[in-house]
Parts: sequence; C-alpha cells; structure tokens
Amino acid sequence: MRPDLSWLTARPIAHRGLHDAAKGAIENSISAARAAIAAGFGVECDVQLTADSELVVFHDETLERLTEGAGAVAAQRADELKRLRLRGSSDAIPTFSEFLAAVGGRTPIVVEIKSAFNGDTTAAQRVALALARYDGAVAIESFDPDQIAFLRARAAALGIAHRPLGIVGEAHYREEDWPQLSAAQRAELTHFLHYKRTLPDFLSWNVRDLPHAIPLLLRDALRIPVTAWTVRSPEMAARAREWTDQIVFEGFAP
Repeated sequence: MRPDLSWLTARPIAHRGLHDAAKGAIENSISAARAAIAAGFGVECDVQLTADSELVVFHDETLERLTEGAGAVAAQRADELKRLRLRGSSDAIPTFSEFLAAVGGRTPIVVEIKSAFNGDTTAAQRVALALARYDGAVAIESFDPDQIAFLRARAAALGIAHRPLGIVGEAHYREEDWPQLSAAQRAELTHFLHYKRTLPDFLSWNVRDLPHAIPLLLRDALRIPVTAWTVRSPEMAARAREWTDQIVFEGFAP
C-alpha cells in the first residue's frame, strides 16, 4: 500500500521559499522559509555538500549570483559559507540543520538534493541523517536517480523509511543544458529507465513539459502524486492543475 501523501499536495509549495528580494527575503533563506510559513505554503529548498561534507541550503553551484563571495560552493567549508550574507538581505547562507530548526515542523518541506551526477551519494546520506532526527513532514527529491536509489535501498537502516522519495524530471535533457550527463544517463532520465531502482513515491515535473506521458502514467495509472515546477503565473498554474496535483511556484501569489 502506498503511503498517504495528501499532506504533500494539500497546499502550494513555495519554490526556494516565499522569496522576494525587494523585501529582503532571498531564495533558500530562512527569511523566505518563514515567509512561506506565515502565508500558509509548503517550502521547497535545495541542499548541497560543502568541502567538509556538511550540507548548506543553496541552489547555485557558485556563489557569485547571490552573495559577495566567489567560486564553487563545494570548494568552501560550511563555516566559511555561513559567514557569507545573501545579497540584499540580513540572512547568511543557512546550513541544512539551521534551516530545519527554523521551520520546526510548521509546514511541509520538499528537499531537493543537488548533484554532480558522478555517483557520489554523500549528500543523500547526510540528508537522511538530518531528517531521521527531524519532527515534521518532509519529502526528499532529486534529478539524480542515484541519490534516490541510494536512499530507497537503505531507507530503513537510515531511519527514513517514513520519508517519501521523489524524482524531479522533465521531458528533455539536452547536452547544452546538462553537460555533466553521459549519453547513458541522458537516456535513463529521458525514458525514466531508473524506475525499478528509484520506485518514486512522487514526481515533480517541469510545467513547461505538460502534458507528457511520464507524469500522466505515474499519476493516473500508478496513483503517484505529481507536482509541477516552476510555476510563475496564474496561467501556468491553470495548466499545471489540469495535469498535476499541486504547484511549486514563485513570483506570484497562487
């Protein structure tokens, strides 16, 4: 029997929190998470590894767009990153543990594991260790099936058997957009060939690639919940709601 994931689709999910640079709430910040909680939305966030194998909540591979720092996030230690302020705000880059403590179970979180698609599953293991101790509704997802397959195979041992695991996907994995992927990886993702090893509890699908056979079959045939990312207008929301169960949104009030 599939787990009850009605909580995952019960409310719109704020992409990287309810961020608004004009108000000093930057994406993936604690302020953006708190704003989402206050507005009654769920929160999606991105996590990635630091040089000392800690987790920070940050989307980009490099620091320049959102901070005064420079270089790759993966080349910095967590204590170095924590000292960097997010541009235009009073927030620093949060560690994953700080982010979880700030949310404190007050709204569902969807955690996306960022990956270099190189077979390293350290980030997935660190996410599992953090969430095994967390008291609140959380789902884990990634574009990288290796991260989800690792967690699927070890969920009970890692203490996260109760945490839903999902895939983030889209229709096309073009070389110019996904240069880190091999031809075999590109084929696996495009055709959802990882299904037997990932067995996703939910799917998050690119709203621009709707309708599409993969979300349709998972939702209607397998009864797997599907969310749509990233929805940036009421018109996109209407399209998403025709084919999916909930939206992951930013830039407008759904």
